[in-house]
Amino acid sequence: MTIEYRKLRPTESTIYRMIRLESLKKFPESFCATYEEAQNTEKLRMEFDIENQTPERFVWGAFADAQLIGICVFVKDADSSGNIYQMYVKEGFQGKNIGYGLVEAVIHEARRLFHPIDIFLDVIPTNERAYYLYKKIGFKEVEKETDSNIVMKYHH
Repeated sequence: MTIEYRKLRPTESTIYRMIRLESLKKFPESFCATYEEAQNTEKLRMEFDIENQTPERFVWGAFADAQLIGICVFVKDADSSGNIYQMYVKEGFQGKNIGYGLVEAVIHEARRLFHPIDIFLDVIPTNERAYYLYKKIGFKEVEKETDSNIVMKYHH
């Protein structure tokens, strides 16, 4: 199985929406949105950003045999920092280092576009697989915002 990592094209906002809704349905506790809210939204913010290819807000996908199997979103802040959001890999493809490759690709693209840049993400403490994936990539804990979130920063 060959995995291709690339930025989603303007015509791929629909497949983004399908995998985003799936991620919210399967892991509602991991995201700051609900499946019902997203399903009832005519066009999600990232769908608009994909269609308009804004450099400060982009979605990378992991593709296996031309099928979208994972997503990872980057949003640049007003300063020289940005955040990774909506990291998700479909169930049958988890545990195969696809998430690692996806986050690495997003970091590489963000640094190429906005060097230097600090990259942050939030993870819930109960999502141990994601937490250890982010640590393996080079993220370090910077603060515990609340009981429900750990803020991590990428250190290269």
